[in-house]
Amino acid sequence: MQRKPLFTILAFIMVLSMILAACGTPATPTSVAQPTQPPQTGQQPTQPPVESKGPPFTIGISNPFISSEYRTQMIAELIEVNKEYMDKGLTTELVIESADTDVAGQIQQLQNLMAKGVDAILVNPSDVNGLNATLQEAVSKGIIVISVDQELNVPGVYNVGIDQKEWAKTSAKWLAEKLGGKGNIVLIEGFPGHPANVARMEGVDEVLSQYPDIKVLAKDTGKWDEATGQQVMSNFLAAYPNLDGYWTQDGMAIGALQAVIAANPAKFPVGVGEGRCQFLKLWEEVLKDRPDFETIAVANPPGVSPTGLRIAVNMLLGKQVDKSKLGGANGLSFVIPVPIVITKANLQQGLDICKDKPDAYLLDGIMTDQEVLNTFFLK
Repeated sequence: MQRKPLFTILAFIMVLSMILAACGTPATPTSVAQPTQPPQTGQQPTQPPVESKGPPFTIGISNPFISSEYRTQMIAELIEVNKEYMDKGLTTELVIESADTDVAGQIQQLQNLMAKGVDAILVNPSDVNGLNATLQEAVSKGIIVISVDQELNVPGVYNVGIDQKEWAKTSAKWLAEKLGGKGNIVLIEGFPGHPANVARMEGVDEVLSQYPDIKVLAKDTGKWDEATGQQVMSNFLAAYPNLDGYWTQDGMAIGALQAVIAANPAKFPVGVGEGRCQFLKLWEEVLKDRPDFETIAVANPPGVSPTGLRIAVNMLLGKQVDKSKLGGANGLSFVIPVPIVITKANLQQGLDICKDKPDAYLLDGIMTDQEVLNTFFLK
């Protein structure tokens, strides 16, 4: 007997709703989503701007190569600079994905960072193109993505680092001039296909193309490893005992010079070095017995990565990048100047820097927060 009045009331409500709907008025206030218009033929869909949630921000690091003093110093400096922002309440602890791995492994690193909800990703890429789809996925999620130390040509991905090609050209040109524009040389490169190595070798080839009397007898990879570089150079010295010169890069330069010292030829081939304290001290030792010995050390600073961190934080804070200050293949590169070039003329300056540093320390430069703002952001 209690159900009849209830059914009557429900029936009245349903009839009233139908009448209101027919009149074009919703029975209750509601938010109606507007349909998304598909892009016209030839147009690319655009990603709507993502509103920042505000600080503290979480920044992720993807590093696929840990067997390097450069990367060790890079990670340590990233943690140190991030601590400045943590103390100000602007960031949380870094989410660090760091291990020796291949392209597939680095893709997994990036997926892990996205799953952890980071606001920005700093990536030191292991391949020129292998990460493109994953990096663009991160961009589409509204994550700021910055490639550090290696330039990538990926839409929406920023780059922070020195000009790797020009970096290599500096020492290659020095070598060519010291040889008087002629002679037989060998090349020891890093990992073939790696973005920085590709850019560097392009720079070396460009310089050597201007010196037709300099002959490249052989090229091999030292895998950016000191011991491997030493073995490769030893092999070269055995195969070409009258070698005039060699060009190499990074820690391999230490191994190469050690191989030359061990072989002790009557005349040392002219070679290039590295802006690392261990190399500068080795250079100083060679000068004791060979005062005419010369080489060059162009600094490749790990500090470009913490500088990239500063850029990411300021972007997350809503600061506007001055796009007129950017360069690179896609106009998205923050190009950092090389902090120092060491030759025989200023070797003592480099040694003074190294007085209170470990042998593994690379001559470095990290931009301050204010320098980043003054250089790359609109006033």
